[in-house]
Amino acid sequence: MERENEIYRARLAEVAERFDEMVDSMKKVCMMDGDLSDEERKLLILAYKKSVESRRNSWRIIHYTEQKMVERDQTEYLQQTKDYRQKVEAEIENICNDCCHLIDLYILPLAPDSEAVAFFTKMKGDYYRYLAEVNVGDERQNIANQCRQAYEQASATASAELESTHATRLGIALNHAIFYNEIDDNVEKALQLAKDAFDQAIDEVDTLTEAAYDDSIYLLELLSNNINLWTPKPANGW
Repeated sequence: MERENEIYRARLAEVAERFDEMVDSMKKVCMMDGDLSDEERKLLILAYKKSVESRRNSWRIIHYTEQKMVERDQTEYLQQTKDYRQKVEAEIENICNDCCHLIDLYILPLAPDSEAVAFFTKMKGDYYRYLAEVNVGDERQNIANQCRQAYEQASATASAELESTHATRLGIALNHAIFYNEIDDNVEKALQLAKDAFDQAIDEVDTLTEAAYDDSIYLLELLSNNINLWTPKPANGW
């Protein structure tokens, strides 16, 4: 009964757009006995995504504002802007560390199959990536190393256990490539990873079941968009 109550609270928090409280309910579910059902997994993913997403958007706006103030030598409110950025950074760090801790201690040990292991290891990589976005220097590098390790582990599991067209495998490739481009500043490696995943999957699209088709095609489109974006253009523009 307790599990059902927390699921209901999570759904209620979702419709009320109180995503931090949705996270709290889903954390309690994860700490109970048993692996997550499909519905519980979706609720957990959505709760953390929405909770961190608003802060990431806020951070980008504040960070941009701060940079412009520095460029224009506008010092009057610079310290207040910096303090506010750091406040949002602390919130992002708390959410990301909390998510990774939950995955390591409660979710992965009860993962029912290799797909779940691959998916939640990728999710760890995602939240380390969000952490890296708001850090600099040695701390950013240390977090980037943890992020890289998580994506590599997820990729290894997915490559060994899942079809090239599986949505989880494609999602891992997509986000792993984004890590290389945005955090590791290695667009060549990002491009190669995305191309490999796309090429391996595109020849097998005809084997997809109707239930899996939409998710896999959507991820293939995202990979294709990134490949086009990252591919160097000739100097003459043609």
